[in-house]
Amino acid sequence: MEANLLAELGEEAKVPVLSLSELRTSPFGAPGEYPFFVEIAQDETSQVTAISGLIEMFKWRDVILLYENTDYGRDIIPFFINSFEEANVTIVYKSCIAASSADEQIIEELRNLTKLKTTVFVVHVSHFLVPRLFLNAKKLGLLSEGYAWIMTSTSMNFLHSSMDPSVIESTQGVLGLKSYTPASTRLHNLTSRLRRIFYMQDPNIEVSAVIPDGIWAYDATWALAEAVERTSSSTGLNLVNLNNITSSKHGLLLLQEILQTRFKGLSGEEIQYPNGKLVSSAFEIVNVIGKGERRVGFWPCEEKHTCTRDSYPLNNRRNLLSTNDLETIIWPGGSSTIPRGSKMQLSNSSEIKLRVGVPVKKGFNELVHMNLDIQTNRTRFTGFCIDVFEAAIRALPYEVKYDFVPFEIGINASYNDLVYQVFLQTFDAVVGDTTITWERSQYVGFTIPYTDLGVGMLVSNENGDMWIFLKPLSADLWITIAGFFILTGFVVWVIERPVNPEFQGTPSQQIGTILWFAFSTLVYAHREKLLNNLAKFVVIIWVFAVLILTSSYTATLTSIMTVNQIRLNSRGDYIGYQSGSFTQGLVKNLNFKGLKPYNLVEEYALALSRGSKHGGVSAIVDELPYMKVFLAHYPTGYSMIKPESTLLQKSKKTT
Repeated sequence: MEANLLAELGEEAKVPVLSLSELRTSPFGAPGEYPFFVEIAQDETSQVTAISGLIEMFKWRDVILLYENTDYGRDIIPFFINSFEEANVTIVYKSCIAASSADEQIIEELRNLTKLKTTVFVVHVSHFLVPRLFLNAKKLGLLSEGYAWIMTSTSMNFLHSSMDPSVIESTQGVLGLKSYTPASTRLHNLTSRLRRIFYMQDPNIEVSAVIPDGIWAYDATWALAEAVERTSSSTGLNLVNLNNITSSKHGLLLLQEILQTRFKGLSGEEIQYPNGKLVSSAFEIVNVIGKGERRVGFWPCEEKHTCTRDSYPLNNRRNLLSTNDLETIIWPGGSSTIPRGSKMQLSNSSEIKLRVGVPVKKGFNELVHMNLDIQTNRTRFTGFCIDVFEAAIRALPYEVKYDFVPFEIGINASYNDLVYQVFLQTFDAVVGDTTITWERSQYVGFTIPYTDLGVGMLVSNENGDMWIFLKPLSADLWITIAGFFILTGFVVWVIERPVNPEFQGTPSQQIGTILWFAFSTLVYAHREKLLNNLAKFVVIIWVFAVLILTSSYTATLTSIMTVNQIRLNSRGDYIGYQSGSFTQGLVKNLNFKGLKPYNLVEEYALALSRGSKHGGVSAIVDELPYMKVFLAHYPTGYSMIKPESTLLQKSKKTT
C-alpha cells in the first residue's frame, strides 16, 4: 500500500522513488504505469516459475495454495495460476488467511485442509503470520511424514532473523526460496565471526544478520549518489538540496541517470535497473533443518540470469531437470523420501480397482477391439484408444489398478448409454472411441482430445480418362478459342506484313508464321518483333484474354483431377453412415432419398464402389478418425472431404 502511494506521489512530483517494496501488479497489467518508481529489490513474482519447476521436478500434480488475505498476498496468485497451468499442475484448493485471524480461525481453516487428499502446500504469507500458521499446522499433524511445504522468499528471508526457536522447530523439513546474491555467503560468514568476537567482549551485544534486502539497499544508495553527481555535473544544479529541483526536467534527468547506472555493487553483481527494476541473479533453495537452514541448490530464473517482472515469461522452461540438481532434502517427519503428494495408496491396496468401460462393436478394430482367448477364458483389449490409456497410466507417479469391462454397442445400447454409466457410477471411467458432445458433457468430464476433430465425407474417385484435359471447356468453346487464335495471328500478319520482314516470305512461310505467332502467345514465347503500334495493341488485348483463359482452365482442371466433384441429389442419392455412431443422428437430419448403415471398412468400400445407382451409396458421412482408418486400408480410389471448420467437438477420448 505504501509503495503504490509513493509511486503516485513520485509520478505527480516527477521525482524518482526508490523502494524495497513492489507495486501491486498482475500478469496482464500494463508495464510502465509509474516510470518514476524504481524497485531496488528482487522481483518476487519471478520466484513463481522456480516453485513451479520444483513441483514439476518432484512430479506432483496437485497442490494447495495458502496465501495471506491482503493485496500483497493476492497479487501473486494470478502468476501462480498461470505458471501451474503451464506445468500441468492443478491447484485443488486456495486457502486465504487474514493476518488478523484468531488462532481458532486458523485452526479451523487448517482442519479443512486435512480432509483433502493433497499433501503439497505452497505458502505465500508475510513473516508476521508464519509463527501462528506453522505452530497450529504442526499441532494438527500437517507437518508429519508424507507432507511437503514450500515457502516463498517472502517468509524465508526473515525466518531465522525474526522467529522464535519454537517457530523454527515447527518448520522442520520445510523447503523454501530465499533471495540470493553472490555476497550473501561471504557476509554471512563475516557476521558469524563478528558475533563470536563481540560475544566474548559483551554477551548482550547483538549482531544482526545481513540479508539481501540490506545489500540491495546499500547498492541502491550508491547508485543514487552516483546519479546525483552525474546530474549535477551535467546541469550545474546542486541536487543535494531537494528544493533546487524546480522542474520535472531535473527529476527526469535524475531518473535517466539512475536507470543507466551500471557498476559492481556490494552484492557482487553488476547493479542495474533497466525499466525501473533490479536485475538479480538467482534464488537460493533452502531446507529447514535443526536450528538453521541448509542450502540444497539454486534456481536461475533464465538462461541470462535475469529476474525482472517484464522478462518473466509464463512459458519459460524450468531449469531444474531432475532431483540430481539438488542435495538431499529432509522432508517433514525427518524422511529423505520425496512425498508422493497425495494420501491415496492405490499401489498398496489390491481391493481398489477402477472399473473402466470399453465399447465393443463390429468394425474399426484399429481403435478398440476385444479378443477372447478360449483357452484361458480371458478377455484382452487392444487398439489405439487402449494404447493411449495405458500409456497415460504408466506416466503417473503412482500405480493405478484397473479392470476393463466390455459394453456391447448395438440395437439395445448406444454410446450415450455407455457414457451415462459413468454418471451412474457403474463405471469409474470409459476408454474408447467416444465422441465429445454437449449433452454428454453435462454428466461426465472428458480428457483433452488426442485425435482429429470433426466430421467429413468419403467419396469414390472417378475412373481415369485420357481425355480429361479437354473436360474443363466445352467443345464449342474449344472451337471458338482455336478460331480466335488463328484470327489474332491473321490480323497481326495483315498489319505487320508491309513493314516487318519477319512476316514476309513465301506463302508457306507466312502461313507458318501466322500459326506459330498465334499459338506461341499461349505461353508468351513469341519471338517476332512487332513494329506497328496497332499490332502491339491487338496483341496486348489477346494476351490479356489468354491470361484469363489459362487461369480459368488450370483451376478447373485441378479441381477435376484432385477431388471428384460431388453433385449429391437429395432425391436420387443414398448416403451411408456408421451404425451406432454419433453421425447416425447427424445424417438423419439430411433430406436424402435413403440412408444406409454400415459397420465394417469392407462394407464402406463396397458401397462406395457400387454407387447409388447399383445398390450402394454416393458418399459416407463419418468422423475423421474412422475415415483415416478406412483410407489406411484403401489409400487409392477414395477421397476424404474434410470441412475447413466444424462446430462438432469430436475426438476419441478417455472419460
